[in-house]
Amino acid sequence: MKKIRVGVLFGGRSGEHEVSLLSAASVLNAIDKVKYEVVPIGVTKGGRWVTAADAERLLRGEGVPHEQGRHLRAGNPEATTSAAVLARGESVIVPPVPQAHGLVPFESAAPAAHHPIDVDVIFPVMHGTFGEDGTVQGLLELADIPYVGAGVLGSAAGMDKDVMKKLFAAEGLPIVKHVTILRSQWEDDPRKIRKQVESKLNYPVFVKPANLGSSVGISKAHNREELGPAIEEAARFDRKIVIEEGVGGKKRKARELECAVLGNDDPKASVVGEIVPGAEFYDYNAKYIDEGSKPLIPAPIPKKLMKQVQEMAVRAFKAVDCSGLARVDFLLDPASKKIYLNEINTMPGFTSISMYPKMWEASGLEYSALVDRLIQLGLERFEEKKKNRFSKS
Repeated sequence: MKKIRVGVLFGGRSGEHEVSLLSAASVLNAIDKVKYEVVPIGVTKGGRWVTAADAERLLRGEGVPHEQGRHLRAGNPEATTSAAVLARGESVIVPPVPQAHGLVPFESAAPAAHHPIDVDVIFPVMHGTFGEDGTVQGLLELADIPYVGAGVLGSAAGMDKDVMKKLFAAEGLPIVKHVTILRSQWEDDPRKIRKQVESKLNYPVFVKPANLGSSVGISKAHNREELGPAIEEAARFDRKIVIEEGVGGKKRKARELECAVLGNDDPKASVVGEIVPGAEFYDYNAKYIDEGSKPLIPAPIPKKLMKQVQEMAVRAFKAVDCSGLARVDFLLDPASKKIYLNEINTMPGFTSISMYPKMWEASGLEYSALVDRLIQLGLERFEEKKKNRFSKS
């Protein structure tokens, strides 16, 4: 049988570039080489698309940067790397075109040869801006190439925490009290914004860029003095800022629960996991740099509560019109035992030790089988789309 050619797309211009490299390396190692022919495709921090032998060492985890003497377990948004992917055949490059817009064809490194990358399906293992937000998905839709994961709408809605919350609320799902502001509003009148936040929310509050992942740019403000710097930090990363009231208040920390969802029109939920942060909350350092955070799979919660979380995870998946995969995160108030839907991640961390694959492993689906199932779901979604008519004739 002819092998299915899978383009594994990773890297990108977001602050989660290095996390994407690690996720892609895990996928490349686990994918069934008997069933699939793999075509690695990388995107540099500068936006250059490339496959080249030079990055094989990077994908193997050699030369992972260090920050202030601490071992960096999964990348650093401030550390930029030049590049891209595992070698397989000839080098394929998309050169940047200054002051140009639109699609640029893939070009071979040999100037005389011009041809597209020939793949049957793309597995976009890209996190954050320009990868998980619908932009790459739109490119693949225009190119009419099947791909793994959520479509343009699901990806965009899943990335924007403000829009996401509106969709969850419309579905009747419980969300935390929050306020959304614009960077320009803060710059114009900080005093007015402080009054607006304090009239609607109690401290502590979490301040987040609306469009970013891996907890980049997120701060916890315990009082008015900390609110301004937290907004300034979030404003470095996005024009829209979401400010949420902390679940549990000043005395208690919320428990952080997660659930993995897999499927297209009939999605299923995994067992529920719990993250016990090694810091005050599960920020970027707690996720990728500092030791101490502990994953608990399955989460030590009653069966009734686990079922409730699983049902809510599937509803959240459908609310944003997701497909393929998503990790849905929850906050459990330790006093009231009330569950709040926090957010959905349409392309969660995908290393072999990431929560999404580990929760499916605990549910009976091994990592390599999960990769296979996701590819099949991408192809199934493409076949379903082919039933659509795009003109009257």
